Amino acid sequence: MHVSYELAQQIVDKAVEKSKQIGVKMCIAILDSGGNLKSFTRMDDAWVGSIDIAIKKAKTACHFAMPSGEIGKLSLPGQPLYGIEHSNDGLITFPGGLPIVDNEGMLVGAIGVSGDSVENDHIVAQAGVDVAGVCNMPKHPWRT
Repeated sequence: MHVSYELAQQIVDKAVEKSKQIGVKMCIAILDSGGNLKSFTRMDDAWVGSIDIAIKKAKTACHFAMPSGEIGKLSLPGQPLYGIEHSNDGLITFPGGLPIVDNEGMLVGAIGVSGDSVENDHIVAQAGVDVAGVCNMPKHPWRT
């Protein structure tokens, strides 16, 4: 199952609303569960470089069914996933990417947000995901 067009738009709209509320300009990408772009918006004056970052944050969250920042913790030198950002045609392993999970625990897509600090990117992504009424993915045995 994939995130629907209607839900993807609701997620983007809520993320844009949160961006405006905290005074930041963001690129927001929604991917379906196959990692394909479903919806995208670039707010006026958001950095062009953040387009690719937002998409790759969403791809990271989707491919590994966990927040991109969690992959980041596992990809530090000496950690089990060191170097993973070079796989899958490039991943982004810092906060701002979140899986979109339905109420049955099924991964239906992901959101990626980029345009400000990683803390603000995460806040905006979380606001978008909260619209979906999602739950967290089951914990992987190797996650911290």
